Amino acid sequence: MFSLAEKSLYVADLDLWIDSMRPRSRCYVSHGHADHARAHDVVVTSTNNARVCRKRFGMAATYRQPRLLPKPRPETVFEEHDFNEPWSLGEHRLTLFSAGHVLGSAQLLIEGARGRFVYTGDFKLEPSYTAEPAEVKPCDTVLMECTYGRPHYVFPPRAEVAAEMVAWARSALEDGAVPIFYAYSLGKAQEALAILGAAGLPLTVHGAIHSLASVYTEAGVALPPYEHYDADAFDGTRIVVWPPSGRVLPKAVRGRSARTATLTGWALDKNMKFRYGTDTAFPLSDHADFPSLLRYIELAQPKKVLLNHGWRDFVARLRRLGIDAEYLEANAQLALF
Repeated sequence: MFSLAEKSLYVADLDLWIDSMRPRSRCYVSHGHADHARAHDVVVTSTNNARVCRKRFGMAATYRQPRLLPKPRPETVFEEHDFNEPWSLGEHRLTLFSAGHVLGSAQLLIEGARGRFVYTGDFKLEPSYTAEPAEVKPCDTVLMECTYGRPHYVFPPRAEVAAEMVAWARSALEDGAVPIFYAYSLGKAQEALAILGAAGLPLTVHGAIHSLASVYTEAGVALPPYEHYDADAFDGTRIVVWPPSGRVLPKAVRGRSARTATLTGWALDKNMKFRYGTDTAFPLSDHADFPSLLRYIELAQPKKVLLNHGWRDFVARLRRLGIDAEYLEANAQLALF
């Protein structure tokens, strides 16, 4: 049995929480984004995501402000598992395999007498430049995210988006303007570095991006040269890669001509400019688009599809295709199969 309570998935058969937003004694963490990763007593995760989480948890402690954040927890113990190296937990066999979302992002396969259950977490089927290639495994039940579960979310090929990003950045530099790409510090920013650096463009990055990029390098991901942003040394001739949370222009850029772009799958929405307040946006996403969501189900061939983290009307779209689908509601109690 498993349940969704307090916005957290709990697998009673294993006494295991999944991507819980509250501190737990033992929790599986699919990847390092803040809406999935929290410090728990024991974190069950992939080897590369353990690297990411150690860095992120340490960064959070460094920037912790009294009265704004809770006191630090005891140091987290990481139970690390390589992709496709199964282990046993009671009467069940568990396996992590790549989700293709960001470095170390994993899906969880639980096998037992009642069948095969897969929790995807956030995933992306299209190959990226910096994350492990995604896998799809056959299962009886899948619980999947559906962030872009509407038909108009069809992302262009990544190479096409990359070429547009490079052309836009070059044009800005040629015109004497500073190109600024807003990208999440984990995943999207490293993709941007790989894309822009491969074109030989000079790069400077925010401190958080610099810190997490070092984890990618330690994990064997080749990244092009880039500099840690230094306001005193910045001369306006480099591309700036900056987290969206730091939307205020970097100090050294203020007063200079600048052009801004957001990297997000929501770039396909008509209200994109009003939402982000940037000059443009590129549909560079680390999630599956609508066709990829359908493709995943086609490849996995589940008897039951459970959905979370996305559009509820995706359920109706799947049911019209003859797929037994349901949106997982809070406090639901369901058998795995």
